[in-house]
Amino acid sequence: VQLQASGGGSVQIGGSLRLSCAASGGTFGLYALGWFRQAPGKGREFVTGISRGGSVTKYADSVKGRFTIARDNAKNTVYLQMNSLKPEDTAVYYCAASQVQIPSTTSNLYPYWGQGTLVTVSS
Repeated sequence: VQLQASGGGSVQIGGSLRLSCAASGGTFGLYALGWFRQAPGKGREFVTGISRGGSVTKYADSVKGRFTIARDNAKNTVYLQMNSLKPEDTAVYYCAASQVQIPSTTSNLYPYWGQGTLVTVSS
């Protein structure tokens, strides 16, 4: 499956952005999906994940209550709604897919990755 992330940009502190990740070349509903991010000079970290059917979601503590993941299996797309953005949310955001039921929080368990989209939060 191929993944294409979009929707990044620059936003002020407290603002919102919605990232999208469109999939092609596979049966979208067979994949759990995740969003990871990598800030400058840091490793890639788990942000959120969603199960095949969307009934199970996981969030990093740092984004709980501010970020929401959702998927539309009819459109082969997963979304990341980010609200109340903080400077520490600045990073390149990657979507990832794994042919399992429940999303993992471990990046090396995802064989398929999008190209990343940059989110910059500043005052």
